[in-house]
Amino acid sequence: MSATLTQSLIDIREEPFVLIDADYRIVAANAAYCSAYGAEEKEIIGRRCHEVSHHRASPCHLHKEDCPHQQVFKTGQTHEVFHTHYDHQGHAEQVRILGYAIADAEGRLLLGESIRRAPDQPDLNCQEIRLIGRSPALLRAVDNLRQAARSTIGVLLLGESGVGKELAAHFVHEESARADRAFLAIDCASLSESLFESEFFGHERGSFTGCIGRKKGLFETADGGTLFLDEIGELPLSMQAKLLRVLETGEFRRLGGRATIRADVRVVAATNRDLPAMVARGAFREDLYYRLACITIRLPSLRDRRSDVPALAEALVARINRATGKNMCLTGDALEWLMRYDFPGNVRELRNMLERAAALAPGDTIDTGLLDTAPARLNASPPSRAALSMNAVEADYIRRLLREHDGNRRKVAQILDMSERTVYRKIRRYNIEG
Repeated sequence: MSATLTQSLIDIREEPFVLIDADYRIVAANAAYCSAYGAEEKEIIGRRCHEVSHHRASPCHLHKEDCPHQQVFKTGQTHEVFHTHYDHQGHAEQVRILGYAIADAEGRLLLGESIRRAPDQPDLNCQEIRLIGRSPALLRAVDNLRQAARSTIGVLLLGESGVGKELAAHFVHEESARADRAFLAIDCASLSESLFESEFFGHERGSFTGCIGRKKGLFETADGGTLFLDEIGELPLSMQAKLLRVLETGEFRRLGGRATIRADVRVVAATNRDLPAMVARGAFREDLYYRLACITIRLPSLRDRRSDVPALAEALVARINRATGKNMCLTGDALEWLMRYDFPGNVRELRNMLERAAALAPGDTIDTGLLDTAPARLNASPPSRAALSMNAVEADYIRRLLREHDGNRRKVAQILDMSERTVYRKIRRYNIEG
């Protein structure tokens, strides 16, 4: 196949498409790809793919990312991944990449990448703990949440305490066709059996001692919207049977009422417990489990996405600064300490830790002394290069700060608690452009 014909074929594609050789070098790119990354074809051909789309000097797999180049050249099979790319202005965006094995006229194997931009992530009025990061584990979870949002069936969110299950449920709601209707959340662990029916289905006046008026329940209030049932594994069996009935029929009666009420409610449930094990020992109804778990999504712990810690910490410190009027910043040592901490409480613990450190800090700097409250939970040594490159994390952090502060090295040096000369040396060392 001639180069002209190859170019014509890839130019037909509406989405960005690129051909890459075994050495990561781009050998052909269509107009959509050049437009997405703000460069002419002659400026892209011959450059390595990770330099153009990731703004990195080294391939994705060295940064613990699922690399389509590695997989396609190893197996020859189509491979799909979710990545964070950067456009020509340095703005991050999540993309879905489908990698193909393609042979050129000489029989040489090439990687063909079709790139589709994921929809913008909603703000959710929760900037400080939104689904921040670009680790493979998080990107997979976010894509699964988006896919689930397009359906109307039940979703079960699994994950440890503090990973952001309510935030994920809200994300599903905001991405769905129900986004303009109510989103209600309830912690099932806080419900007593006597309050269950009143809370879920409402009550009529005089239905129990002290009841002086009519009240709409959660299902009636959430009609047309989404109901989030947190800690569903804590719901007693007697309540599970009543919940199952309304999920199956969409009908219920207020406590003390006679009229049958219908409500169209999408239920998203969450738990940190092992529901199949509970089903096996009779502690959770099997029929309710299958009703709730039509789509099951596991949210990764912070330990499983350590590379996201710098971005999360930066967003949380920014939130603290907005709330307090301070100008707090993390030192490089503090950032490394956070990268090594196990975070049994996940993002919630990170937020609380930084808020406490900011409150106790004598100045505007958060160092390790303000964070080191549970040294037993630190890893004995930093992660190995194969698992996670600390240099890559630092380079990424410096690159992001330079973008945010328009290349002002003095400001970046102040934030990092380094001399401007040290920042300059690190820029040279990590080959950071700009």
